[in-house]
Amino acid sequence: MKKATNIALATAVTSLVALAGTALTTSNVLAAEKEKCYGVAKAGKNDCATKTTSCAGSSKTDSQKDAFLMVPKGLCDRLTGGSIQSKNP
Repeated sequence: MKKATNIALATAVTSLVALAGTALTTSNVLAAEKEKCYGVAKAGKNDCATKTTSCAGSSKTDSQKDAFLMVPKGLCDRLTGGSIQSKNP
């Protein structure tokens, strides 16, 4: 019986250590600098209002030039159609 308790305790501790490591990694990614990337959002998936729509999730077409997504800094330049400056329709 004591062996089963030790195995359960070791498993619990290992899980907590793994969870803590995952949380630290995730928080570092979330804390990374972000920038607005225009022209890459799918219809209805933009992050904020545009000049032609009133709120997030209200872009009318895919790749709408004034709709943006927040992406990690430097990623926008690598996305097809992505621009860090709005191109008004």
